[in-house]
Amino acid sequence: MWKLVVATLGLIAYSTLPAFAEWGFNSGATPNATIQSNNMSLELQCDRIRFAPAGYEDSQDIVRKQAMSIRFMKNGSTEVGAFQVGRVNASLQIVDNYPVEILFNDASDYGFVLDGIAANAVLNLSMVDQDVSYGIFDLKGSGRAIRSLRTACGSAPQTASSATEAPEGIVYCGGGQVKRQIEYLILDDAQNEWDAIVTVNGETTRAMTAYSYFGNTQPPRGFVVALLGEDRSEFLIFKDGNRDYIEFGDYQYNQCN
Repeated sequence: MWKLVVATLGLIAYSTLPAFAEWGFNSGATPNATIQSNNMSLELQCDRIRFAPAGYEDSQDIVRKQAMSIRFMKNGSTEVGAFQVGRVNASLQIVDNYPVEILFNDASDYGFVLDGIAANAVLNLSMVDQDVSYGIFDLKGSGRAIRSLRTACGSAPQTASSATEAPEGIVYCGGGQVKRQIEYLILDDAQNEWDAIVTVNGETTRAMTAYSYFGNTQPPRGFVVALLGEDRSEFLIFKDGNRDYIEFGDYQYNQCN
């Protein structure tokens, strides 16, 4: 689960203006809470989000990167929470020729997103690798619409079915007295030096890759890549025969999926 909490935005290059419109709720076979503007829309269903940005190229960009940042704003400039959507916690695809559909793997993740939308003033759907927005929505009236959605869907959002494809990537488990579960993702199309994402026990940080072993010409046996976290953490990835493992701190973490 990729949850980032409490941050203040500086200057952000927004690609569109907020969608000032009324939130509505539709009951029926597929209950949904929606907001629409002249050129984009957002639809919240029981277990997924459908977002139609202003341009089809934005839909293509989100699906190509398999990532998007859902940012909760208490006003036009202050971010109070966020959820980073990616391969480890959701699947993203284009449906009906245009909207991006985000299907969450874990109902608690989607619950966190719905809580953030209901409790704040502005929603910013943006790139994960730079401060550029795909769309900004006014959240006035969203709380009432989400309460109706949750009533129609049951006490909690539904989780994705067991037939959904499992997240890509290798999960590593282990440690000493403090047990950890670690997963990393190297971005195919990073726009800056932060070309990887590392998740430790559900908490995520950006990282940069280093394929040399701290300047040594001869790296240790099995060394693949080092991930240097934005928080100054260091993860060393190894593959030795049939064994995949990570060194983090004083411990090793073996593949466990």
